[in-house]
Amino acid sequence: MEMLIMHQGRIIDQLNEVVTGQQTMIDHLTRELKLVKEHLRGLAASDTRLPSEEEPPPHY
Repeated sequence: MEMLIMHQGRIIDQLNEVVTGQQTMIDHLTRELKLVKEHLRGLAASDTRLPSEEEPPPHY
């Protein structure tokens, strides 16, 4: 019985490490996604010029 409890304790510790690592990765990916979204918003905001506001091509 003691061997079973020790084995289960090790398994629980290993599972805890896996879950902790996954949470760390999720947090990292969430931060990266937030940065990408902000970057895309910045690009979209800079491209909102009307066609009449655009500069003519250099050959004109």
